[in-house]
Amino acid sequence: MGQRLDQSITHLLHRANQTAAERFAKALGDNDLTARQLIVLAAIGAQDGMSQTDIVAATGIDRSTLADIARRLLKRGLIARRRTKKDARAYAVSLTAAGRKDLASSMPILEGVEADLLAAMSVKRRADLIAALGELVAKE
Repeated sequence: MGQRLDQSITHLLHRANQTAAERFAKALGDNDLTARQLIVLAAIGAQDGMSQTDIVAATGIDRSTLADIARRLLKRGLIARRRTKKDARAYAVSLTAAGRKDLASSMPILEGVEADLLAAMSVKRRADLIAALGELVAKE
């Protein structure tokens, strides 16, 4: 018999991501910003003028998914893109005023959802979980 799903790290990480995304969407309400879109806004907000390649590296979101997210954020007026002087094929991406506003209003909601998700654990287990996930991501 195969591995039990409740012991599968791949399955549990996927389910944890689903749970977090659903709670974030519910907490955000009518704003149709997704958690991934918010992460992209946060990355751009941390370093204005990033290339999409830089955003891929910062977020771990694959190139094609990021291109779709960028198109949606651009269409909503949350980001602006301009060709770089160094490489005419590359875009420098920055937040618009609307993007900065959505980032500022949505980050506390994401932080609240994360706090709620971690509330079921002891402080030590929270720190251990975050450290362990950080180690997994660093191995990419």
